[in-house]
Amino acid sequence: MRRFSILILLISITAGMLYAGGYQVRLQGQRQTGMGLIGTSLRGDASSLFYNPAGLSSINGKWSFSAGFSPIFNKVGFRLEGDPNTVYNDNPVGTPFSFYGSTMITKKLGFGIGAYTPYGSSAVWGDDWIGASLVQDLSLKAIFIQPTLSYKFGDVFSIGAGFVIASGTVELNRAVPYNSPAVEGQANLTGDAMEYGYNVGIMVTPGDKWSFGLNYRSEIIMSVEDGEAKFTLPTSIQPIIPVENKFSADLPLPANLDFGVSYQATEKLLLAIEANYVFWEVYDSLKFTFEEQPDLLNSSNPRLYSNSLIGRIGAEYKFSDIVTGRLGMYYDPTPTNEDYFTPETPSLTTLGISAGLSIYPIENFAIDISYLHLETKQASKSYLPANFKGDYKSRTIIPGVGLTYNF
Repeated sequence: MRRFSILILLISITAGMLYAGGYQVRLQGQRQTGMGLIGTSLRGDASSLFYNPAGLSSINGKWSFSAGFSPIFNKVGFRLEGDPNTVYNDNPVGTPFSFYGSTMITKKLGFGIGAYTPYGSSAVWGDDWIGASLVQDLSLKAIFIQPTLSYKFGDVFSIGAGFVIASGTVELNRAVPYNSPAVEGQANLTGDAMEYGYNVGIMVTPGDKWSFGLNYRSEIIMSVEDGEAKFTLPTSIQPIIPVENKFSADLPLPANLDFGVSYQATEKLLLAIEANYVFWEVYDSLKFTFEEQPDLLNSSNPRLYSNSLIGRIGAEYKFSDIVTGRLGMYYDPTPTNEDYFTPETPSLTTLGISAGLSIYPIENFAIDISYLHLETKQASKSYLPANFKGDYKSRTIIPGVGLTYNF
């Protein structure tokens, strides 16, 4: 009986560690954010390095620099089935950023390098909330470095490719009930990983009005080796479960295939649409292998994510040589399985509405401002291994500011 209880508590400890699953941070350029996070068919500055490397060889001027910061203010509410009270998380402000620089080596060959944060945020529910045995707080930080080359064939066709160096850290704290809710322990899991991937794209511009872009960002499996697992448990079971242990786990970051079209409707108005296909199916389970007591502690936890298709529309209007405005909207269906939905990554079907503004105080230098509002529909979700079921709803507000300079 005791062995069975230990297995259950270890499964509940490790079941929801991965934050990246079901949540991507696509805030890699203020112009793109203002247009509904559209960027695959757009050219203009060094932020093309992320959205479509092929655009890097079509930037006006020899040099381009772009930097931005988009704080995330997120609030998630949860109501346990049968309980009239709603519990809210207390997340700190997320801090995704991006920095890009590029230069034209020749008239056709461009080179750039970027640092950006496509995954990463925090979830803080508190020590005593009803789901404390699933998660109390979680922090994920991921930084990608991407050197990139782009080449333009004539005036119509360009290609680009970048090598991605991905570095990430994760920390999870959660309560550990043992046999009865009155006797609890604590678990702390930390790990880091460094892996590699790539980002490739093509762009076709058959005239002054149309632009077509196709971009593929590879899957990256973040393999945590020798992660630290620390347990605070009753002394009666410490001889069975080591207080300190090592673990390994594979944390999948899915591939993305993006296709976009932009159309210069008038001299001042640019229209764009885009579709993003995210290969979330790679996240079908989360497996943990422990160094000590592997027969007792190893676990495999189902996630059963599904691939998702995100649709986006956006527009940009040049009011004058000094001010350019933007609007956008997108629909992002959740990839999660409603029976294996965990509160550390409450990824719900989302409607995003955005706006943006660029101000040019001097020629070729822009102050970029964006605003993104994410609204979800309330949904009933379960995590069957822990018999944890209830209603979730979230709201996210993301202002952004950046600077762009081409010369």
